[in-house]
Amino acid sequence: MYEFNYQKATSVADAAAKLGAGESAQLLAGGQTLIAAMKLRLASPTDVIDLGGVAELRGIKADGKGITIGAMTTHAEVASSKDVNKQIPALAALAESIGDPMVRNMGTIGGSVANNDPAADYPAGLVGLGATVKTNQREIAADDFFTGMFMTALEPGEIIESIRFPKPARAAYMKFANPASRYAIVGVFVAQTGDAVRVAVTGAGAGVFRVPEMEQALAAKFAPDAIAAITVTSDGLNADMHASAEYRAHLVGVMAKRAVERALAG
Repeated sequence: MYEFNYQKATSVADAAAKLGAGESAQLLAGGQTLIAAMKLRLASPTDVIDLGGVAELRGIKADGKGITIGAMTTHAEVASSKDVNKQIPALAALAESIGDPMVRNMGTIGGSVANNDPAADYPAGLVGLGATVKTNQREIAADDFFTGMFMTALEPGEIIESIRFPKPARAAYMKFANPASRYAIVGVFVAQTGDAVRVAVTGAGAGVFRVPEMEQALAAKFAPDAIAAITVTSDGLNADMHASAEYRAHLVGVMAKRAVERALAG
């Protein structure tokens, strides 16, 4: 590694001030991506601002309408939360499927969302549930937050404080995981809220995306057979040593049907 300034933030305001003062500063949440990138010289911040001591960024709050999760809450905490398991069990299951125990106990929901890896699980959860990202400056709908591969709507100096998830009538997340990393080769989150249905896909493309044809069909009839004949084009989908674009397109349909089955099972 190379020389950099390590700074420990005491509050969101303190973190924002330190972030603005650094020549090329970056925030450190769980460190599961940033530390690895620094070791490989893919990232070279002049300042690393550790959010680990910012208590206001941690915790899970529930009410009758949904769940609010602090940005520095770990995947393990989301997965084991009684409130999340009661109100949005699909989100708890999603968190439990991330990586391995070490990753789940170190990685944070805010860090994952801000990084926006195209194969990460949380983007599908946010878009599938119609979540809202609250920063130190504004609130951003999940549909507007993820803008491209490793890109988000966050502006310089903007820090994720929490994420608000509305409670769905039913929901489920199913993924075809890379056996080594547990990243999603394709993951599909399906959620029904009233008469509306959302279908969000991760791993298949440059970023999370929705499938309107499936959403419309499931809104009319929430059953696996309602989307059995719907196909997703392979144009623009990812292709690598793990799966071709055509295989990923096929998996979208398979995982979507399994997600509907899981949601119906309760």
